[in-house]
Order: sequence, then C-alpha cells, then structure tokens
Amino acid sequence: MKRTGGIAVGFVTYEKDGYVGIITINHPEALNALNVQVLKDLEAVIDGISLNDTRAIIVTGAGQKSFVAGADIGAMSNMSVQEAREFGTFGNEIFLKLEMLPIPTIAAVNGFALGGGNELAMSCDIRYCSENAVFGQPEVGLGITPGFGGTQRLVRLIGVGKAKEMIYSAKNIKADEAFRVGLVNGVCTQEELMPTVMKLAKRIADNAPIAVRNCKCAITDGFLSDMDHAVSIEEKYFSECFETEDQREGMKAFLEKRKVEQFHNR
Repeated sequence: MKRTGGIAVGFVTYEKDGYVGIITINHPEALNALNVQVLKDLEAVIDGISLNDTRAIIVTGAGQKSFVAGADIGAMSNMSVQEAREFGTFGNEIFLKLEMLPIPTIAAVNGFALGGGNELAMSCDIRYCSENAVFGQPEVGLGITPGFGGTQRLVRLIGVGKAKEMIYSAKNIKADEAFRVGLVNGVCTQEELMPTVMKLAKRIADNAPIAVRNCKCAITDGFLSDMDHAVSIEEKYFSECFETEDQREGMKAFLEKRKVEQFHNR
C-alpha cells in the first residue's frame, strides 16, 4: 500500500493514498485511549482535510491490539460536574465533525473499541473490524453513562433492545456478534483488514464524488424525517447532480458503452 503526504499532529497521523485519507490514532502505549489532547489532535486533522482531493476517509488505531480502548479513565477520575460536561461536549463536537464530513468515512477497527472507541467507530459511515475486535459501552461499570454519543448512535445502528442490553449490562461483544447485530459491515483477519477497507474506500473514490457526497447528505438529512419530507430531500440532491460535468460525462460514457476514465469532482 503506497501512502504519501503523511503528517503527524501529536497523537494522530494523517496520510493519503490517492484520493483516500487515512486517520490513525497513534497512542498505542495507552491502547489509543482518548484524552483532551488526543481529541484536539483529531480535531486538527479533521479540520485540515481537503475536500478537493479527498473522496473517502479511513479511521483506524495504531498497533494490532486496539482501535481506541476508550477514554482516559485516569484523566476523568477527578473531574467535576462542569469539567465532565465540558469534556463530553468537546468529544461530541469532534465526533459530530467526523460524522458530518461530506465525504464517506470508514472505521477499520483493529482491536478494542470500547466506550469512546465504539463511539468513534459509530461516528463513521461504515465499519469493518478484525477478528480480534471487541466492542462495548462499559461506562455503567465505572459509575457513569456513555458520554460521546453512545446512547444515541448505538440505538440507531443495532436497535433499541440490543443497545439497551449492551449499555445497561456493560457487556462487550466480539467481532462475530458485532457483525450479526449490524454494528459492523464485515469481519476480516488482522492482515486483511486494511487492504479490504482500502479497496472499498478506493471503489467509493472512483465514483462521481459530488454524487457520492449528495447521497451521504440525502441519507443523513432524511434518516429521521417522515417519508414525505425524506423523499423531497432526495429529489433536491438528485436534481443538483444534473448541473455537474461528472453527470454529463457519466451518462455519456454509459450511452457510448465505455467506462469513465476519471470523474473530476465538478
């Protein structure tokens, strides 16, 4: 896998492979746990992503043990109510930034995804994991609730009953069950995880980028709307594609029975 343009912002690295960006939480000695500094570094990387030459993002963790093992318990243990509120607000703002990126995001979960790690993975559009991955929201065992969107995203992804079971019991689930309940899209060996996710990211990046972004907007904007309003949202994004060069080239290529060599994001 050839990567270029790598930068490091504290505990987070960012690399490019063609039109695909790779964000890595790089704090393996702490199992990539999240603290204020790691979150600040992640925010800086997200803010620096260029939508002109990036069409998909992969989020992963350094090493083979942990995607993100959760928030830094030591840093949280002595927080006041106000400090906890500010920490939760800060984490949620960053995860929402990731979730609301106009381009598709894929989590490559390469080990533990607990607490804030599961919440980070759920902030991505698509999730694949390695066979050793473990998912959970263990917060009630620490005397707290999930704080970075776990009570909200988990319900939307796997259903109310299963989400309540996981959150109330602090029960972790392994990769096979995560796939069975719909928390992840697929399970791979550790060795095949990044190649599999990269192949998917590049397939996404090969499509018309404005159309892909409009699809994401239509799904996001319409997901919690009633159907009448939701289809009107789709109509808006559908029609907007017809002012793009990529639409004209895509349909022309189809009618001429040839492949589009490259979409130009305009």
